[in-house]
Amino acid sequence: MENLRSQFLLNPAITFLNFGSFGATPKPIFDVYQQWQRVLEAEPVQFIAFDGFNYLADTRAALAKFIGCPDKDDLVMVTNPSFAVNLIAKNFPLQAGDEILATDIEYGACDRTWEYYCKKNKATYRRQKINLPISSKEKFIEDFFEGLRPSTKAIFISHITSATSLIFPVKEICAIAKSKGLITIVDGAHAPAHIDLNINELEVDFYTGACHKWMMAAKGCSFLYAHKNVQHLCDPLIVSWGYKALKPSHSTFLDYHQMIGTRDFSAFLTVEASLAFMEKNNWPAVSKKCHEMVLANAQRFYTLLGTQPISPLNNEWIGQMISIPINTPEPEILQRKLYIDYTIEVPIMRQEKDVYIRYSINGFNSVADLDTLYNALEAIKKEGVLIK
Repeated sequence: MENLRSQFLLNPAITFLNFGSFGATPKPIFDVYQQWQRVLEAEPVQFIAFDGFNYLADTRAALAKFIGCPDKDDLVMVTNPSFAVNLIAKNFPLQAGDEILATDIEYGACDRTWEYYCKKNKATYRRQKINLPISSKEKFIEDFFEGLRPSTKAIFISHITSATSLIFPVKEICAIAKSKGLITIVDGAHAPAHIDLNINELEVDFYTGACHKWMMAAKGCSFLYAHKNVQHLCDPLIVSWGYKALKPSHSTFLDYHQMIGTRDFSAFLTVEASLAFMEKNNWPAVSKKCHEMVLANAQRFYTLLGTQPISPLNNEWIGQMISIPINTPEPEILQRKLYIDYTIEVPIMRQEKDVYIRYSINGFNSVADLDTLYNALEAIKKEGVLIK
């Protein structure tokens, strides 16, 4: 993967092990991004008010094919999955006493979103306890559905978690949930181009994913999928020209969420360039090597830090990033020390009372990067202050 290092704009002085947070855009894709911005600036009226909708249709068509979405018009482009979750939660028809079922290891911003709207409607956001370490898929599913109540109206679950880096069996969970008449909502921020994703095979009503993470599109490029059966629930977060549109399209869903005033949506238009980059560089093979590197190096970090895996170490639960439990009284200070003193970009994340160091691997990384992290942690641990 050495030849891929030169393809990224990342500072070569930084050991970058945090692809999972915001991704990183390769030069060819970033060039396309800037080209679209120049098209916008050359004729902003035509771009924003007219031609842009055709450009977006091309983007949605390419993306739909890649993620197994049967109809491109069931997708709208959004800036990030948090935006999409806010759209869903704000519009969800919650009544007093209703419940939304999630796990207790969801992304914090989404927890806050659901808690806010549930509180506003006198409903309950139930964060069901997941027992770690996970022993099996069957036990995980059993743990999750112990939180089911007669008042449960929907499930909300990550495809891949943020702090704990776990791949959840969403296909099986969505199938069970649908059999019980529940709305299914999946936060797939980390899934596209990270693991196989075929929305048509999931019994999912809502699915949101980021294209600027593992797909490597420009920052601020994500999508919301809504099954036609639930699109009527999707009122716009921003009421604008798409409401009572002078020239409505065939889809109110698209009008409501695309026609929201002045904005630079050039980032959305880098999806096709991202797909072309991955095809040119045989990305399935690159991802496979990255995944192998993640797993091959995990045990030495567990040994160094004196902790244990939180799931089986296989591709059922682990992708191109992994979270290692770490005993530190000051995770934020430790993270800054790794960056300032050792020029390592790696997150140290809280999940309730637990703390994890999460490394993620993509095509520009090497084992030497993980050696750098290991050596830094070993030196800090010897000091006996920030790592116990």
